[in-house]
Amino acid sequence: MKKIFTELSVLVCFLLLLLSNVAYAQNVTVKGKVTDGKLPIPGVGVMVKGTTNATVTNPDGDYTISVPANSILVFSSIGFSPREVEVKNQTLINVSMATSIQDLEQVVIVGYGTQKRKDVTGAISSVSGEDVAKMPAVNPLASLQGKVAGLTVVNSGSAGSQPVIRIRGISSTNNATPLYVVDGFIQDNIDYLNPADIESIDLLRDASSAAIYGLRGANGVIAITTKKAARGQTRVNFTSNVGFQKVIKKIDVVDAEGFKKLYSTQLNNIGAPAYDFSNYTGNTDWQNQILQTAAITNNSLTFSNTGEKTTTLINLGYNNQGGVMKYNQFQKFVLRLSEEIRVTDKFKVGADLTGFHYTTQGSGASLNNAIWAAPIVPVKTDDVTYYAMPVLQRAQVGNPVAAMERNKNSSINKGLAFNGSIFAELKFLKDFTLRSTLYARYGYSYSRGYSPVPFSFINIGENGGPTTIVKDNQFRSSINQAQGEDHRYQQDHTLTYDKTIEGGHRLTAMLGFTSLRTAGSNVSASRTDSTLVVPNDPDLWYIGLINANNVMSNGGGGNEETNAGVFGRVSYAFKDRYLFNGTIRRDGSSRFAPGNRWGTFGSIGLGWVASEEDFFKNNINAINYLKFRASFGRLGNSNGVQPNLYQVGLTTGQTAVFGDNVFTAVDQAYYPDPNLRFEVIQGIDLGFDLRAFDNKYNVEINLYDKKTDGLLTSFPLIAGQRPFFTNLGEVNNRGIEVSMGWTDKITSDLTFNISGNFSYNRNRVKSIGNNIDFQITGNSGVNLTKSGQSIGYFYGYQQVGIYQSLYDLERLPKMPNSLVGDIAYADLNGDGVITPLDRTYLGTPFPPYSFGLSLSLGYKGFDALIEGQGVAGNKIYTQRRTSNFAPLNYESNRLNAWTTAGSTNIEPILDNSRGNNYLFSSHYLEPGNYFRLRTVQLGYTFGANTLTKAGIQKLRLYLSGQNIVTWTKATGYTPEAQIGSILGGGADNGVYPVPAIYTFGLNVTF
Repeated sequence: MKKIFTELSVLVCFLLLLLSNVAYAQNVTVKGKVTDGKLPIPGVGVMVKGTTNATVTNPDGDYTISVPANSILVFSSIGFSPREVEVKNQTLINVSMATSIQDLEQVVIVGYGTQKRKDVTGAISSVSGEDVAKMPAVNPLASLQGKVAGLTVVNSGSAGSQPVIRIRGISSTNNATPLYVVDGFIQDNIDYLNPADIESIDLLRDASSAAIYGLRGANGVIAITTKKAARGQTRVNFTSNVGFQKVIKKIDVVDAEGFKKLYSTQLNNIGAPAYDFSNYTGNTDWQNQILQTAAITNNSLTFSNTGEKTTTLINLGYNNQGGVMKYNQFQKFVLRLSEEIRVTDKFKVGADLTGFHYTTQGSGASLNNAIWAAPIVPVKTDDVTYYAMPVLQRAQVGNPVAAMERNKNSSINKGLAFNGSIFAELKFLKDFTLRSTLYARYGYSYSRGYSPVPFSFINIGENGGPTTIVKDNQFRSSINQAQGEDHRYQQDHTLTYDKTIEGGHRLTAMLGFTSLRTAGSNVSASRTDSTLVVPNDPDLWYIGLINANNVMSNGGGGNEETNAGVFGRVSYAFKDRYLFNGTIRRDGSSRFAPGNRWGTFGSIGLGWVASEEDFFKNNINAINYLKFRASFGRLGNSNGVQPNLYQVGLTTGQTAVFGDNVFTAVDQAYYPDPNLRFEVIQGIDLGFDLRAFDNKYNVEINLYDKKTDGLLTSFPLIAGQRPFFTNLGEVNNRGIEVSMGWTDKITSDLTFNISGNFSYNRNRVKSIGNNIDFQITGNSGVNLTKSGQSIGYFYGYQQVGIYQSLYDLERLPKMPNSLVGDIAYADLNGDGVITPLDRTYLGTPFPPYSFGLSLSLGYKGFDALIEGQGVAGNKIYTQRRTSNFAPLNYESNRLNAWTTAGSTNIEPILDNSRGNNYLFSSHYLEPGNYFRLRTVQLGYTFGANTLTKAGIQKLRLYLSGQNIVTWTKATGYTPEAQIGSILGGGADNGVYPVPAIYTFGLNVTF
């Protein structure tokens, strides 16, 4: 106990020393106002140069600060050029600041380094951490939706879920997920980050910007920079938001009366006797039963301090999100420590460590079950006795609430991860910088659970039969347990030469070496007991509880991979007018055969800042900045490919019986290709950046053409036989991206910003295989990948109407078993009959068009934000409507089903035995176009003078709403394109609802 107390005391003293900063000087009190020449500027940083003494101007541009009489004040604010003013015993200093082209001086991540935006020749966009922190999202990537041209973000309402991210379309049939780089550390995802602890997110969209990442950056790069302690300041910051989530659009299904009406019509259509509904008096909305209004909260506490030699930041984060499906829950805890020590003015070292712990719980309910379940059945009589579905669907569809309640809290799912880095940086010979960084990650996931005892069910009597209560006597209790671990180690070493040469020359050259090793393993097991009933006690949910002689199932796996590369970059600028950026990288991956592991990649970027030319400055006053850019990049893609596919793999899927014994057969899993190599991506970018009208207006336009060669593709050499994995085919993506905005002041107190972005991407498979008829199918043939069309396009029959009469059947092409009331399909090959040869291109699941809009207003301390985003041009496959394995509840469109000639030319007859009407066709596709009011937020910021007595530097309170309303023709819970599957995307088959989120939040700085 004494030892623990002593250690705690030392820790407390250490933290206090880190956060303390004391200075003594002969001071004078200086007051003043900061303006832009006409209007006051709020939020300007006023700092004594070389110290941590600082303040900010209030909403009226006024400031007060106590400073040494002979000191220098530094005035800085985003959008204005910094100014330094000597105090010289003055007590009144008013300052006028000149506007600057703020984002051109902004530093962006360019891969193993940074670069000012004005020197960039590729397509790099940035989102500030402040914009991310404003949104009530557990995963920071979710907040990027609609903010960047060329970026597609598909969110899910599932608690703690990671959104699907795509940059400039789909470049590969295997993997389209971008590379994530967090403070230089390459990651597969960033779910371990605290959204409020992010300084900025840079998106490297073009091939030239990503080329320095070699085999890893083919799908674009998202580089995240976490917060560091602000120089010269000691701060405590707390941000928090709390709110609720609500599903505002359910799938429109019929109620009990509608079900009885439609099912009776269906029975009549097939000549079956009427159904006995006499004992079915329920009218249950099953969706309401499994959905809920769920809470969400995000909290972050940051301590930061800068001393003479050190900077320290400690961040604590807590996020808790309930799912809108009952019992769905996710919470995570994040602790990050960041320390930098300036040993000398030439040498510094530092370290960063992030610990992450999460727990998650699934719902146990099925959305499709809730849509399909007949509404004529009540829910339950008590907590252990539920109503079974009517006989017509009893064997196929269960009571959704019973399944949810039985499975609730029947498992434990946890995980943790540690991500850390240490670096050392040495500046020498004036212009050289040597930096070495070591990174490490360890992750661990764990789950265990049991199968709860089933409930009793009431079978309602039909056709005079009795109502009975039954229980599953065949139930056998089981326990499952699984765990996995992953780790990665990365090292980066760079030598940089940075020189400004007289005459307007700026040169930066870098050489580097990097390596990355990743590995992971997992094991799982389950046992089923025929006599023991496992109790609902998490302390007992271990495999060892059930005897090993019982039925068991075991599994496991692992992987290991190494990447290494050497790289270089040269950046040159002459008089900020002519720009050059060039990179080269020699990169290798252990995934491929030794002879094909290595590749050489690189890029060239050129820029011309026309506005720096003398003829431009002397003749064109309205345009403040104009830059033209052109770039080319070549890189590889090893993502999404299993390691060592060039070697023979084994499978144990077959068994054989010899006598009384069953033996497992070992067989070759696939035909290896010893020449297997990585995919190669080459891209050309053309663009320009413009700032005009006193920098109030800005526009950025990019044109790109990106080609992928050598698609890594699996296909059977002989139908039904083992596959062959090889490089096969070429894909092209072409598009345009436009971003523009206007920032201005209407009065001295009223400011506004309006901005928007638009992007178009055209995806085409140029070739796939040596045979023009070669194709890859997805989602049981619904999606097709073939030369001449986009990846994973919808392929099926084109509906032209409904067969209204026997006359229609005689004169129109049909299938051999087509009947009146069936869907009529187009005879595209003109042979007079409908066959699979009449299937055609029906659209793409990937939105070719995407756009976002933003309007922000500021009035004194008030601020308002309105954001919208949407997509267009894609289709959604309503797969949930195609199931006909039993009579299911009807969506409201079936109220318009065909009954007599002329009744409809869209909805077929009610008869689930007619398989022709369930073939994939345009009948089951709906437009994926939508526009969503993404964010509406109103806030108020209290000035520093208002809360000075309470020790508060800044306080902002706000109300926010997200996903408030969506305009769309899609009928599902959300119109967001389900593009997680590349070859089989676009299907709505029980998509988790994306809810509206309403929150109250605060951001306070001490």
